[in-house]
Order: sequence, then C-alpha cells, then structure tokens
Amino acid sequence: MLTHHLENTLKDLEDLILMTESDIVDIKVAKHDPQFDRISIKEEKLKSFESKKAMIDYEISSLMTKNPDVDLPKLLNPQQHKLLDELKIKLSRLREVNREYAKLVVIVSNLYNTFLERLVPTEMQGYNKVASKDSTILEVRV
Repeated sequence: MLTHHLENTLKDLEDLILMTESDIVDIKVAKHDPQFDRISIKEEKLKSFESKKAMIDYEISSLMTKNPDVDLPKLLNPQQHKLLDELKIKLSRLREVNREYAKLVVIVSNLYNTFLERLVPTEMQGYNKVASKDSTILEVRV
C-alpha cells in the first residue's frame, strides 16, 4: 500500500511541476487567462498531494509501530527507497519552479502597480491609499 501511495504522490507532484512550468511560460508572454484557469486545478492537485502524503505518513507510522525493534530503512523495500528518493527530488524541483514563478509574479505585480500609480497618483490617508486630489487623469466637459 505504501508503494501505491508513493507512486500516486509522485504523479501529483509531476502534474504540479508541469502546471507551474506552464504558468512560467504564460506569464512571460502575458497570457494570464490560462494561469487563472489552472488555479483551481492546482488547488485540487495540492489537496490530493496533501492527503496522499498523510497516507504515506500513516503507512510508515504503522510499519514502525508493528516493528518497533527494526530501523525504518530496513522496513522499506528497495522500490520504496527509490520512490522516497524520487519524492525528495520532485519536492525540491517543485520548490525551485515555485520560486522562479513567484519572482515573476512579484515583477509583474510591481509593474502593474507602477503603471497604476503613474496613471492615478495616490496619497496616504492614514493607512489607506486614496487617489490624489490633484489627479488629472479624467477631465469632464459639459
């Protein structure tokens, strides 16, 4: 059962990595709609990953409880060791891809905020930013 959970968890991680890599490609060419379309899919994959990880934790805990005198590495077969190593590699890759995507999101966000600030100057009133009274973006003529 542990092997099954590990394989399914790896599949979820691979899907998350591929979707995030697609997000990176799309954000670079300003295709925002596909990114927004993937948000719900990514959230579902993340929930699926978390539940499968919990099942892996449970299976490993059960193995250790049933065999208290045996070290964990000896409880797992070679295939399970291989899958755990792959899981570690995939998690590291997902972290790298997410970091790259996050940098791009911050850059794009700052760009849009700068454009907006130049179009509609704002000033602080307490903790709130409000459009400046001197803003001349719109002129009404009757």
